[in-house]
Amino acid sequence: MPEKNKYIESLTSWDDVKNELFTPEEIAASDLQVELMIQIARARKENGITQKKLEEMSGVKQPVIARMETGSTSPRLDTVMKVLAALGKKLTITDL
Repeated sequence: MPEKNKYIESLTSWDDVKNELFTPEEIAASDLQVELMIQIARARKENGITQKKLEEMSGVKQPVIARMETGSTSPRLDTVMKVLAALGKKLTITDL
Protein backbone atom coordinates (compact mmCIF):
# COMPACT_ATOMS: atom_id res chain seq x y z
CA MET A 1 0.00 0.00 0.00
CA PRO A 2 2.78 2.56 0.65
CA GLU A 3 3.82 2.11 -3.00
CA LYS A 4 0.32 3.14 -4.15
CA ASN A 5 0.29 6.20 -1.87
CA LYS A 6 3.61 7.31 -3.31
CA TYR A 7 2.18 7.01 -6.81
CA ILE A 8 -0.93 9.04 -5.96
CA GLU A 9 1.22 11.70 -4.29
CA SER A 10 3.20 12.01 -7.53
CA LEU A 11 0.05 13.20 -9.34
CA THR A 12 0.27 16.97 -9.13
CA SER A 13 -2.99 18.25 -10.60
CA TRP A 14 -6.65 17.39 -10.98
CA ASP A 15 -5.97 16.74 -14.67
CA ASP A 16 -3.33 14.15 -13.71
CA VAL A 17 -5.75 12.41 -11.37
CA LYS A 18 -8.67 12.66 -13.81
CA ASN A 19 -6.60 11.21 -16.64
CA GLU A 20 -5.44 8.37 -14.42
CA LEU A 21 -8.90 7.44 -13.14
CA PHE A 22 -11.15 8.01 -16.16
CA THR A 23 -11.14 7.07 -19.81
CA PRO A 24 -11.08 9.82 -22.44
CA GLU A 25 -14.70 8.95 -23.25
CA GLU A 26 -15.76 9.38 -19.62
CA ILE A 27 -13.97 12.72 -19.42
CA ALA A 28 -15.60 13.93 -22.65
CA ALA A 29 -19.06 12.88 -21.42
CA SER A 30 -18.52 14.67 -18.13
CA ASP A 31 -17.28 17.81 -19.87
CA LEU A 32 -20.36 17.82 -22.12
CA GLN A 33 -22.69 17.41 -19.16
CA VAL A 34 -21.01 20.30 -17.32
CA GLU A 35 -21.30 22.53 -20.41
CA LEU A 36 -24.99 21.68 -20.78
CA MET A 37 -25.61 22.45 -17.11
CA ILE A 38 -23.85 25.81 -17.45
CA GLN A 39 -25.74 26.76 -20.60
CA ILE A 40 -29.16 25.91 -19.13
CA ALA A 41 -28.50 27.90 -15.94
CA ARG A 42 -27.06 30.82 -17.94
CA ALA A 43 -30.02 30.97 -20.35
CA ARG A 44 -32.51 30.85 -17.49
CA LYS A 45 -30.75 33.61 -15.53
CA GLU A 46 -30.15 35.83 -18.59
CA ASN A 47 -33.89 35.74 -19.25
CA GLY A 48 -34.75 36.49 -15.62
CA ILE A 49 -36.60 33.20 -15.23
CA THR A 50 -36.77 31.47 -11.87
CA GLN A 51 -36.57 27.71 -11.63
CA LYS A 52 -40.21 27.71 -10.53
CA LYS A 53 -41.23 29.73 -13.61
CA LEU A 54 -39.20 27.38 -15.81
CA GLU A 55 -41.14 24.50 -14.26
CA GLU A 56 -44.38 26.17 -15.37
CA MET A 57 -43.00 26.83 -18.85
CA SER A 58 -41.47 23.39 -19.44
CA GLY A 59 -43.51 20.98 -17.35
CA VAL A 60 -40.28 19.79 -15.70
CA LYS A 61 -40.46 19.93 -11.90
CA GLN A 62 -38.34 22.61 -10.20
CA PRO A 63 -36.30 20.10 -8.13
CA VAL A 64 -35.34 18.33 -11.38
CA ILE A 65 -34.26 21.66 -12.89
CA ALA A 66 -32.21 22.42 -9.76
CA ARG A 67 -30.49 19.02 -9.96
CA MET A 68 -29.79 19.57 -13.66
CA GLU A 69 -28.21 22.94 -12.98
CA THR A 70 -26.01 21.64 -10.17
CA GLY A 71 -25.01 18.56 -12.11
CA SER A 72 -26.20 16.21 -9.39
CA THR A 73 -28.23 14.19 -11.88
CA SER A 74 -27.97 12.93 -15.43
CA PRO A 75 -31.31 13.94 -16.91
CA ARG A 76 -32.99 12.05 -19.71
CA LEU A 77 -32.71 13.59 -23.14
CA ASP A 78 -36.45 14.30 -23.34
CA THR A 79 -36.24 16.23 -20.06
CA VAL A 80 -33.34 18.31 -21.37
CA MET A 81 -35.25 18.99 -24.59
CA LYS A 82 -38.32 20.23 -22.67
CA VAL A 83 -36.21 22.65 -20.64
CA LEU A 84 -34.27 23.87 -23.66
CA ALA A 85 -37.46 24.43 -25.69
CA ALA A 86 -38.98 26.47 -22.86
CA LEU A 87 -35.82 28.61 -22.87
CA GLY A 88 -36.04 29.09 -26.63
CA LYS A 89 -32.95 26.93 -27.16
CA LYS A 90 -32.22 23.73 -29.05
CA LEU A 91 -29.63 21.04 -28.77
CA THR A 92 -27.13 21.11 -31.62
CA ILE A 93 -24.62 18.42 -32.48
CA THR A 94 -21.26 19.71 -33.70
CA ASP A 95 -17.73 18.45 -33.98
CA LEU A 96 -15.68 18.47 -30.79
